[in-house]
Amino acid sequence: MAKESFDKEIQFLRMLVLTSGAYNRQQFADRLGISVNTFDKTLRRLKDIVQHTQQQLPEDQGQELADAIRYRYHDTSDPMLLFLFRAKSLKESESHRLALLIAALHEQTQTAMELLDCCVSGFPADLALPDEKTIRKDLKYLEEVGIIRKVSASRPYRYGICHELVTELSDDELQEVYDFVDIMANTQVPSIQGYLLRDGLKKHLTRRESEAAAVLPFWYKYHYYSRILDEAHLFTLLEAIRSHRRIQFLYFSPKTDQNYGSRNTNPLFERDSIGKQVTTLPLKLVYDHQYGRWYLLSSERDGIRKYRMEGMTEISLSEPVDAAVYHAKRQVLEEKTRYSWLIDTGRPVTVRARFYNPGTPGGNFVRERVLMQGQWGEITEETDESFIYEITVNGWTEIRPWLRSFGSSCEVLEPRQLRQEFIAEWKEIQSYYESVRENI
Repeated sequence: MAKESFDKEIQFLRMLVLTSGAYNRQQFADRLGISVNTFDKTLRRLKDIVQHTQQQLPEDQGQELADAIRYRYHDTSDPMLLFLFRAKSLKESESHRLALLIAALHEQTQTAMELLDCCVSGFPADLALPDEKTIRKDLKYLEEVGIIRKVSASRPYRYGICHELVTELSDDELQEVYDFVDIMANTQVPSIQGYLLRDGLKKHLTRRESEAAAVLPFWYKYHYYSRILDEAHLFTLLEAIRSHRRIQFLYFSPKTDQNYGSRNTNPLFERDSIGKQVTTLPLKLVYDHQYGRWYLLSSERDGIRKYRMEGMTEISLSEPVDAAVYHAKRQVLEEKTRYSWLIDTGRPVTVRARFYNPGTPGGNFVRERVLMQGQWGEITEETDESFIYEITVNGWTEIRPWLRSFGSSCEVLEPRQLRQEFIAEWKEIQSYYESVRENI
């Protein structure tokens, strides 16, 4: 897939899950900033990808992809949107070459010229034949990602497949590895590579006809679709951070009416994009566990900037900056986010709240949760009925949902303005129930 097409499909799937079929074709196309014709072509392409990559297809192959996601997405432990990563952002010729190279190296170790002969003999007639330079480039890529390795120290180098993980372990050992990968992929971030490794291990266990492969010891319910989709850009941004390089991208703020902009080559249909072209120096990536969102923190001329990764499209690497300059900007960021509950860089304030103990047998789950999730905050006072929790944070906007989630078990004491805001919120909630008759 081309880079723009990959961005488009990411935003397309995000909208599909968000709306659950509530938009018609024209509304969907308008929200994405594409034509209805492009909408239809994108939907057909996604259906083709699903048919080639998804293991649990609907029996009715003509079923709409929107219906499949609407009715099946929340009924499976596997994140359905993962099929976009299984399809890979590769051209058709690249997919054929890599498949032929890996298949040839499964048989025996070979040199680049021997692999070139294998590719030429097995390549489809309707595709251009690869040359030696292309094959060596593919081998370098496969070596970098750990699929193959050089097995000889002298030229011409011989390459072999790296499959010791599955060939040298017993069925029980491989099952234990599978269970570990399954747990980590469903509980840690990032997780895409873990899901792909888990699926590969499961296929190998199935090929061994292992009875354990049919047993699912854990069953997870996956909710955060954006976390999966945003990981398409995650490793590009991590590479930019590691190499101290600026990046360029087209950004669509969550407040805008569109989240994608097509690049039209026909001047008759050219339109102005409402996205903002951004050049920035990425410094840090932050994941919000509460809402399942990724954020990019970067440095620009006017200071620290924050971007939601779901609005970033057409990301490309730009020029590097001096290491000393980068580390100086990173130090500024660390100082500004020292008291950030998440990414807020506002003025530090001290928040004090009283938490009431539940008074039920089985342990004080309120206190345990505060100690586990309260970050650097401290319990300053404690009685049998309650305890006071105190923390200094950059503004109270980000900590507010956490405090609110405790309901009547939490009473905000300071700052006074935050306390008044909570009082107003609870009064508003109370007013929703005042008109309900008691005898209904």
